[in-house]
Amino acid sequence: MLSTRDLVLCALFAALLGGLGMAPPIPLGFLPVPVTAQTLGVMLAGTILGAKRGGIAALLFVLLVAAGLPLLAGGRGGIGVLMGPTGGFVLSWPVGAFVTGWLAERFATTANPIRLFAVSVLGGILVVYAGGIPWLWLVAGLPVDKAVFGTLAFVPGDLIKAGIAAVAASGVRRAGILPIHA
Repeated sequence: MLSTRDLVLCALFAALLGGLGMAPPIPLGFLPVPVTAQTLGVMLAGTILGAKRGGIAALLFVLLVAAGLPLLAGGRGGIGVLMGPTGGFVLSWPVGAFVTGWLAERFATTANPIRLFAVSVLGGILVVYAGGIPWLWLVAGLPVDKAVFGTLAFVPGDLIKAGIAAVAASGVRRAGILPIHA
């Protein structure tokens, strides 16, 4: 059962994901998937809120997008967007936030930014790519190698986002404002 505080935190982080969508997407041209800031929100939800609350926050965000709210980068939203080439990445955000949080609860229980970076990479990048790349291959009709190697263009930016999430989560934990196991 979620407390009122938990529900507020989930809504706050869903709003954070939406806010990160206000940064304009950067199209790559060779893939139908733009560079956005929103995966940072997935990593922050997991490392700060933990598995359950982080996963629910990202799921709430995806449900709002599915309902048609233009919360994705570039003001996109709706079922059509989720069923398009980028949909697999977005649909994997709740799982990515949950896995990031689960790993953080077990292996990054302190404010150690190195461990928080590692769990952000594993949950917020690898899990999201594991959902997004096969979807991209199937929906966009790209050859598997193009889907995989094209997605590698996102790795440097995603590593920077993982670093930002690690530093932010470390600061929140050091301040003691939001214990991950609450």
